[in-house]
Amino acid sequence: MKVRFKKIYLFFSSVFIFLLHLPFGFAKSRAVTETKPAHISAASDTAVLPIINLSEISAATLYDSLKLHLMGLSQQAYNYATQGLDYLIHSGKIDNRKIISIADFSLPSYKKRLFVIDLEKKKILFNTYVAHGLNSGKEYANQFSNIPKSNKSSLGFYETANTYMGKNGYSMHLVGLEKGINDNAYHRDIVMHGADYVNENYVHMQGYIGRSQGCPAVPEKLHKPIIDKIKNGTCLFIYSSSKNYIVHSKILRQAAAMAANNTN
Repeated sequence: MKVRFKKIYLFFSSVFIFLLHLPFGFAKSRAVTETKPAHISAASDTAVLPIINLSEISAATLYDSLKLHLMGLSQQAYNYATQGLDYLIHSGKIDNRKIISIADFSLPSYKKRLFVIDLEKKKILFNTYVAHGLNSGKEYANQFSNIPKSNKSSLGFYETANTYMGKNGYSMHLVGLEKGINDNAYHRDIVMHGADYVNENYVHMQGYIGRSQGCPAVPEKLHKPIIDKIKNGTCLFIYSSSKNYIVHSKILRQAAAMAANNTN
């Protein structure tokens, strides 16, 4: 009899303890469910994060951190240049992603409108004067051409090539990457070289620096270190707010499409 009573007692004790803890079990389960972040998958508890284009974030941040707007570089020029570089690297037309050079021809020639930027080390390597073509304008470059002997500058994206010693001394060939816009650059002998007319003395005398036959000429005292830094496969972007260029540049269109796809 005592044994039977003991079994009944143990059974009801177990039931009572189970019922006593049941509400706490539900509360604990509900609390865990309610505090789980929205981006965690309920099935696998794996974080589902949005795709982020890190190159775009770093490029945008770099423009601000280097205070390029205070130095005069147009944000549109910078955005086009970095997006275009991303596209050119992706399409295999440029290999060097570390350095980009931007000649901002929306600025007058008496401004230091050439920017050579180390994207990897996040610093400005050079900021100096750069000439435009004789027939492109005086203070401002507003006329552009891809035609030989036009003495005009050509806009757009270039790949820097090899160096040589020519009539202007140490120089660097440029390969135009935009068909119908600057692809005659090599045959036109559009090169980067040093020139004595690219200096502040000309600004003091006439209000603008001297002009070239279409070459992006730079100061004599800086031409060798600039050329040595950007030669052999980096990207040079010559920018203007010219609507004609912006509308007809396939690189800008394709770069914009690629950037849009990366953010979707």
